Amino acid sequence: MSTSTAEDRGAAAEETLSKDEYRDRLRDLPPSAKLVAKVLETDSPLSQGQLAEESLLPDRTVRYALNRLEDVGLVGSRYSFRDARKQVYFLKH
Repeated sequence: MSTSTAEDRGAAAEETLSKDEYRDRLRDLPPSAKLVAKVLETDSPLSQGQLAEESLLPDRTVRYALNRLEDVGLVGSRYSFRDARKQVYFLKH
């Protein structure tokens, strides 16, 4: 599990969505994307591998879910501070 710092949360605060707008964007997404978003609500930022571990979804399904979430502007990514070879993902709300 990852712990988030104030710096991590500050990086995630690019776009602020209302709760209704967030739910509207999430509504038509597949269940895997909704589960990944829920995991990111409770623990963020996380790498793709960490998301797969936390959600119990296959890596390929997590990648698809992240792509769908990125398409609707609900998730962002950046390089990990701990390992610059990895991307970590966070919700944009």
